[in-house]
Amino acid sequence: MTTLQATYLIETPLAPEQVAEVLAGEQSSGTFVRVAGESDALRARSRARVERIEELEALAAPSLASEWLQRQGGGGPYRRARVTVSFPLANIGDNLPTLAATVAGNLYDLGESTGVRLERLVVPSEFRGRFERPRHGVDGTRRAAGVAEGPLVGTIIKPNVGLSAQETGELVGQLCEAGIDFIKDDEVCANPEHAPVADRIRAVMQRVRRFQDGSGKAVVVAFNISDEHDAMLRHAELIAREGGHCAMVSLNWCGFSSVQALRRRSDLIIHGHRNGFGMFSRHPALGMDFQPYQLMWRLAGVDHMHVHGLEGKFSQAHAEVVASARDCLTPLADPADAGDRVVPAFSSGQWAGTVPATLRAVPSGDLLFMAGGGILAHPGGPAAGVRSIRHAWAACRAGESLERAAQRHPELRDALQFFGGRHG
Repeated sequence: MTTLQATYLIETPLAPEQVAEVLAGEQSSGTFVRVAGESDALRARSRARVERIEELEALAAPSLASEWLQRQGGGGPYRRARVTVSFPLANIGDNLPTLAATVAGNLYDLGESTGVRLERLVVPSEFRGRFERPRHGVDGTRRAAGVAEGPLVGTIIKPNVGLSAQETGELVGQLCEAGIDFIKDDEVCANPEHAPVADRIRAVMQRVRRFQDGSGKAVVVAFNISDEHDAMLRHAELIAREGGHCAMVSLNWCGFSSVQALRRRSDLIIHGHRNGFGMFSRHPALGMDFQPYQLMWRLAGVDHMHVHGLEGKFSQAHAEVVASARDCLTPLADPADAGDRVVPAFSSGQWAGTVPATLRAVPSGDLLFMAGGGILAHPGGPAAGVRSIRHAWAACRAGESLERAAQRHPELRDALQFFGGRHG
């Protein structure tokens, strides 16, 4: 295959066929008029092609405003259609920012539309092979954490603003003793004045090494190194020197090129945090679904992707979170390529009571289950919070209700009583 395919939801008062052709031309070989040197041969080589159009139910009112349409004096109904467009790979090469600009660029500003949403990307194996792969993914993360099966139980450093580097190290030491598998920084705590990232890395890893030497249990810490390009690479080198395994990056704000450079320069696990994704996804007629979003970031070489949590505190529908997790565990091009999978990271309002829904979503247990308050705010303390989650997973695996298991496990009973009313 010499093309990749992108599927869009478009909305317009014009003929969907006309707008689909405008989109295809604008994102490949054309503009609103034929330009000098634009021969038929060049168009045949580089123009995107509309492959399919499926018209959907129209709307009486537009989802988004378009001054261009207002100048034309037209009105509704506003026709919607699902459109698949194929883009020549030769237009893109092995350039990830150009891929993003092609499938998710100026098309959002087309005057002919009152809505455009990228729903799906399909790339051939040859194109996937041009880009980075997960260095660790599911299997490598399991090895680093020493967890052969089932979910990795993780937490987030809370409070995320205010702790000094030494205080953060002390909290991490407590969490290690509590039996945690994975700890991550919050996305808003990267290099604050009260806890510089270099000091934090050293203080935290001192406690982690001390715990691992005494217990033999591995703990993976994802340090938030989101920063300008060169500083981010320096922070990654320090993590490796201190014996760490993982770096966390705020993907949307660091950018494709910096994440690709991090992947090429470092052997660390890259924990991809998607904060800001709601801007791309929350309006149903604008932006993109998670499937194309995670595909592009996986081409940058990340090992983990956040998917939010089930029955949690954010706006995503249950079905969207489930589909996002399954996207992460689906190879991008070759279904048989088991190494081309990344770990879905569940977080946001997670606790023992959200375990059953999560296990139904990912029966294999190939996931990170991260509970901030669900562990750190447990009435019995962090160790009891970790045990409550492990008891919940064991009960679900055995086909037992959490309420029945809670009769034997006081940590689970206390979690159901304490958190249940807050999530009811």
